[in-house]
Amino acid sequence: MKKLTVLTIAFTALTALALGAKTIADDNNIGNWTLNVAKSKYDPGPAPKSQTLKIEAWGDDGVKYTSDGIDADGKPTHSELEAKYDGKFYPFKGNPDSDMLAYKRVDVNTLHITSQLGGKQNVTGMIVISKDGKTRTLTQVGINGKGQKINNVIVYERQ
Repeated sequence: MKKLTVLTIAFTALTALALGAKTIADDNNIGNWTLNVAKSKYDPGPAPKSQTLKIEAWGDDGVKYTSDGIDADGKPTHSELEAKYDGKFYPFKGNPDSDMLAYKRVDVNTLHITSQLGGKQNVTGMIVISKDGKTRTLTQVGINGKGQKINNVIVYERQ
């Protein structure tokens, strides 16, 4: 009886590890992405001059996100986030429009996002990776850090 219990526990643990690894391995959001300003729509503008994203696996079901770019005024930007896909809020450093972000996975190509600024929810959106895995489109609606309504469609290309 003890052997069966030990084997059951071991099998359960291995299954959990395998499913966790599969979750990250099947995450098409992971990769290096470059903003395509021409295909993006920033409402209100202006759009940044450039932006690159580095998205890496983090933990058993999350990502480490690093963004670097040049804003519309020519100033460098940098933001960072480590978040799980559990719908809980995690600190979003360096983003003037959000200080907390929550990710919820819909499927391997789709994420729902919610952000907060100063403890208040301000933006919701969806991230969709194209079926061929080459394009990442972020659609956002809400209020930016300046109090303006936003309706953005931001397109990135895989590097």
